Amino acid sequence: MEIKAKPGYRRKGIYLLPNLFTTAALFAGFYAIIAAIHGHFGQACAAVFIAMLLDGIDGRVARITNTQSEFGAEYDSLSDMVSFGLAPALVMYEWALSSLVSQGWQWGKFGWLAAFIYTACAAMRLARFNTQVGVADKRYFQGLPSPSAAAVVVGFIWMCFDAGIKGEDVAIPALVITLLAGILMVTNVLYYSFKELNFRGRVPFVALLVIVIVLAVAALNPPKVLFAVFVIYLLSGPVLSVFRRMKKIGRKTPPVQD
Repeated sequence: MEIKAKPGYRRKGIYLLPNLFTTAALFAGFYAIIAAIHGHFGQACAAVFIAMLLDGIDGRVARITNTQSEFGAEYDSLSDMVSFGLAPALVMYEWALSSLVSQGWQWGKFGWLAAFIYTACAAMRLARFNTQVGVADKRYFQGLPSPSAAAVVVGFIWMCFDAGIKGEDVAIPALVITLLAGILMVTNVLYYSFKELNFRGRVPFVALLVIVIVLAVAALNPPKVLFAVFVIYLLSGPVLSVFRRMKKIGRKTPPVQD
């Protein structure tokens, strides 16, 4: 029996190209979890960074091809939750935080609670971001972006794993990094978004030379370089906030009269 469509009804589809990149990012995050469960922590960390790259591409593809949609925005947010919320927390737990139980059952609880706090903060960060789209200043992110927080967490794991350092030997620093990255996601600290950079405009030749040098240095030791870059970005928010507050205080302070 053929079902006739109602008058005025139009079937709605989804845009394939940007959602393919989002699905690939989701797969990378899922793969990171599976790899960590099987002890392949180097592959797990690389998968999270690949998810970051794909997450940056899907939005640009949607804007360039004019294929932005509400479905794509929601799908991207859910993908981010897996790749930058669940995956980093579970990889960190499998690599280091689970070993805290050897120091006592209380420490064991701190381990999985730290992983949960990071995941919950990532969820709240993404929810807040979705509610502020079109309202917030595009020049800045309110709170540490979830991909950057994930990069700090898995960057630490990758750097230590590459150097032959076991997670159980740095479980306490791993706990601190996980909590710090999670909490900074839900603060009101402003982070520069780099959305105002014009990649289509002309730049000095020296700029291209600097990019080549940066890529060459990163190729020498990707784990250390990536971790260092994202730690600097993580610290940039609080440091700039302190400078802004000091400037405000300086403006409010009346000049001293002789």
